[in-house]
Amino acid sequence: QVQLEESGGGLVQAGDSLRLSCAVSGRTYAMGWFRQAPGKERAFVAAISGSGDTRYADSVRGRFTISRDDTKNTMYLQMSTLKPEDTGVYLCAAGRSFSVARFRYDNWGRGTQVTVSS
Repeated sequence: QVQLEESGGGLVQAGDSLRLSCAVSGRTYAMGWFRQAPGKERAFVAAISGSGDTRYADSVRGRFTISRDDTKNTMYLQMSTLKPEDTGVYLCAAGRSFSVARFRYDNWGRGTQVTVSS
């Protein structure tokens, strides 16, 4: 059973940067970040395969960077030029398929809150 724990969220101003971390226990292949804003469905943000291929949502491409360090059992999401619409609970996920679809991910963390003020 893979266990995931996010950290690094907080309250920032528009234009600021923030780095999220996801500590992983257990073997993983594909990993991803999703976010959930109040009253909205959980939405894909970024994904990374076991070989380092990446995918991004259009809304974050060029501003966010996903990475993983398997020697530290940690995945990261570097977020730059944050906007108020980036606000939400950010959840990390692990699965067997490199995908943008949340149903492809079997294991989820509890999430970390990111709030971007204007």
